Amino acid sequence: MRPLQINSRLLRDLPPTRRYLIGVSGGRDSVTLLHSLVDLGYKKLIVCHLDHQLRGRSAKADAKFVEKLAANYDLDFERGSTNVRALAAKKKMSIEAAGRDARYKFFAKISKRRRCREIFLAHHADDLVETFLINLFRGAGSTGLAGMREIATRRIDDVDLTIVRPLLGLWRAEIDSYLREYRLKFREDVSNLDLAPLRNRIRHRIIPYLEKTLGRNIRQSIWRTAMIATEEEAWIESITTDVGPPDVDLVVEKLSALPVALQRRAILKWLREQNITGVGYEAIERVRSLIDPASRIAKINLPQDRHARRRAKKIFIE
Repeated sequence: MRPLQINSRLLRDLPPTRRYLIGVSGGRDSVTLLHSLVDLGYKKLIVCHLDHQLRGRSAKADAKFVEKLAANYDLDFERGSTNVRALAAKKKMSIEAAGRDARYKFFAKISKRRRCREIFLAHHADDLVETFLINLFRGAGSTGLAGMREIATRRIDDVDLTIVRPLLGLWRAEIDSYLREYRLKFREDVSNLDLAPLRNRIRHRIIPYLEKTLGRNIRQSIWRTAMIATEEEAWIESITTDVGPPDVDLVVEKLSALPVALQRRAILKWLREQNITGVGYEAIERVRSLIDPASRIAKINLPQDRHARRRAKKIFIE
């Protein structure tokens, strides 16, 4: 049987002899990733599974399935549970955004306790395309359009977690083919068919409609655009001037000295470091309005019922 065509360059600096976390929901993507990494010799993986408390008995069955899967591979298993619906209501976020935040906090907690800073996640090419469109509709600009990266570092609380996405160059159809070839069992999440979340509407309605209307497959073109944007964004980030210490305040004098384009990039980077999600053009522009010393506005609203305030020539979150 043929192995999954994972980017070998990506794994070059991640030797199989070391210990890594891997996020496993029990769905087709994470089951494929887990199987393929074990097949490549990664025998020290720590399987991490978070129950979102959204699907009752099905969620408990998912957790048991993943726990058994880890045992079959003779791997360590870490299980967590978070009331994502309550979290979404408390922070005024979508269920999807709250679930994402809960997962990363769970991963960071395990990372700190296990002294393991890298985690494998099963995002693939279709996920990248969907994320690109979500950010495009949100008006996130070229920084947001860069979307997911094959390797990225994300700061959660006091943990710098390195996220590795080996399947980002593979399509859902290739994953399905791999599952059939190896006869792998997985858990089917019926919520993926729910058209209420924006991602599901993009997957099941918007992309098929665009392809039918245009008469061609648009996924590959969008994927290439996202990858180009990612590479360009990484380069621009490397030359962008810091305008304040990480996770603290923006220095108004430094920020106002930058060209508008770099102001927006610096603000977006800063908001992400503050763990504020769902940031689009309007939120960035509201923060930018605080730069003007002549403006009477010294406080603006942000997503998740948070605020940015200007005081003593600095901008901070409250």
